[in-house]
Amino acid sequence: MKRTAVRVTGYILAGALAFSGPAPTYTYGSPTAGVTAAASETADNTSAAANAATTGNEMAGLEAGVSLAMSNCLISSNEIVMQSAAMQKAAEQEEQVSENEVPIVASEYEDIAIAQVDNYVNVRSEPSTESEVLGKLYNKSAATVLETTDNGWYRITSGSVTGYVKCEYVVTGDEELAREVSTRYAKVTTTTLNVRTEPSTESSILIQVPIGDDLVVLDESIPGWAKVTTEEGEGYVSADYVEFSTEFVHAESKAEEEARLAKEEQERKAAAAAAEAARKKSSKKSSDSSSESAPSGGGSTSYNAPSGSNGQAVVDYACQFVGNPYVAGGTSLTNGADCSGFVMSVYGAFGIGLPHSSSAMRSCGYEVSLADAQPGDIVCYSGHVGIYVGNGTIVHASTPSSGIKYSNVNYRSPICVRRIF
Repeated sequence: MKRTAVRVTGYILAGALAFSGPAPTYTYGSPTAGVTAAASETADNTSAAANAATTGNEMAGLEAGVSLAMSNCLISSNEIVMQSAAMQKAAEQEEQVSENEVPIVASEYEDIAIAQVDNYVNVRSEPSTESEVLGKLYNKSAATVLETTDNGWYRITSGSVTGYVKCEYVVTGDEELAREVSTRYAKVTTTTLNVRTEPSTESSILIQVPIGDDLVVLDESIPGWAKVTTEEGEGYVSADYVEFSTEFVHAESKAEEEARLAKEEQERKAAAAAAEAARKKSSKKSSDSSSESAPSGGGSTSYNAPSGSNGQAVVDYACQFVGNPYVAGGTSLTNGADCSGFVMSVYGAFGIGLPHSSSAMRSCGYEVSLADAQPGDIVCYSGHVGIYVGNGTIVHASTPSSGIKYSNVNYRSPICVRRIF
């Protein structure tokens, strides 16, 4: 607009100069003759009349030119204003559309690759079947895709392993599958967490969970709350007192596999030695049984001492305590134990030290599938743990209302199965 205003002012000044002052005298200098001719008085009068007419015509022409120029400037100015208004309106409409649009947020599972194989797929150092094997990505294990090669390989990272896998053996971008093979946990960060029947501090308490325990998360759609699964059923916990995490099974490097196999063998030998020591100790007694006070009723119940060195021996010993009470934080097989206290004390009788924590027990021994579970294996659930008896059954310290009892192994979804013997 400033440039247009300056241009208009220039035209007006030019017009003012054309209309002011005496009639101009025109002098023409020939570029070739170099002479000046003086006309006579008559010629001057004739020339003056002609000049007057010429000047009038020129002034009219200038006046018309100024008017035309001003008109053109005004038209240009109006066009610029209209164009500016149109651009501003378009920008406002675009901004309004942007405000109304739902932003597209990339899924956290977008670059996750899930192995879909019978057992495992090799992770190699180069995108070639001739290259070195760095580790194994087992079925339903997850990896993060770093790049895609031109010859049908993904460069991935999983756990401590970074390398290449054939594209045909993994599935990428499948959020539903990624959620299915992963587990979402809420780890308790307060001394005792109340799990409530509804997402409200005014609702009743379903169960109390100790610090450090992990609960499997079912839903997080309610702000400030998470729906979790517990031994007493599904309930809600405040998000202020838990830490959330998503866990996948990752690849295992060659070194990690060797260390795991060595550890498993060592634990098997240690368990066998502890069980044998317990057997020898019990054999020195005149009787193969010992007595402990029953929790109630005023009588006494006899319990066989642990014997044997395998999972079945663990089951035989543990099942003697069915019917005894559940006590939160307890470790007594007769006077009361909680779920992890029960498992810990049963294995403790065989000389095996286990943590008093259901979530920590998920790292004890080595993992086997539920289909391959054997008597004595530890079955881990969300915030709970039990001992596999066989035939699809576990023995566990269930709840304060039910105590130590038998349940179907699938009464809830197991997280994992750990083998000690």
